[in-house]
Amino acid sequence: MLAHLTLAVAVAVAQPVAAQPLTIAPALTYADLADLALAAPIAAHLRVTSVDRLSEREAPNVRPGHRRFLVEADIVALIRGPSEVAQRLRYIVDLPDDSEGRPARLRRRDELLVLAQLAPNRPGELQLIAPDAQITYAAATADQLRQILREASQADAAPRITGIGRAFYVPGSLPGESETQIFLQTAGNRPISLNILRRPGERPRWSVALSEIVDAAAAPPEPNSLLWYRLACTLPQSLPARSLAEAEPGEARAIAADYGLVIEGLGRCARNRRR
Repeated sequence: MLAHLTLAVAVAVAQPVAAQPLTIAPALTYADLADLALAAPIAAHLRVTSVDRLSEREAPNVRPGHRRFLVEADIVALIRGPSEVAQRLRYIVDLPDDSEGRPARLRRRDELLVLAQLAPNRPGELQLIAPDAQITYAAATADQLRQILREASQADAAPRITGIGRAFYVPGSLPGESETQIFLQTAGNRPISLNILRRPGERPRWSVALSEIVDAAAAPPEPNSLLWYRLACTLPQSLPARSLAEAEPGEARAIAADYGLVIEGLGRCARNRRR
């Protein structure tokens, strides 16, 4: 969390922002945006009304190569948050200097997306939930942010995964036929399982069940969906030994191979954020 400053003092000693280019950060991936969005009580599209760069005396603990700014902005759209949020908001953000050591630039009427929480007992003041939780506005980014929060707000939203439970392997009546079921542990103890089906002459199929009932026709989760994020960005590359404790050696090898099929199918959880 960024260091807390008294805004009234900060405004009095702030310096005008030098006209230098804003440092360009790597494009955020779906996982980057989901990490920020799911942790933030407030998500807002803002338009800057004023920016002041704080002096070294007022911001003595800023990381090397960064400057601290006091931003005041109006809400263009409140994507997520309580209705009583003030129309005009203030917050502090640390931004990296450019490659030549010059301070970043924010200008009046720049549009931003911020992921934040309300500062305790300070109406109209936000605290960013991460140092990089101020994002340059783009319509596509805002749409993806809305999609993530919309999915997360649904009653049947994919739960947060906390671990891997027991795994079972059942051979079929034909050679090469089998079914593996791997139970996942979740926040709130909601049921979720991975199901892998193999049949002779067919490609193996896997799916995810979000209830006690397994749908044999279910498909893997769509990439860049909340369910995909919960799985791809949480599951380890291999099963823990305790999940295979009840399996015979041959069964354990088959389960491990089926789990590997799921991990391969999910693909990499790419992240670009500079932390």
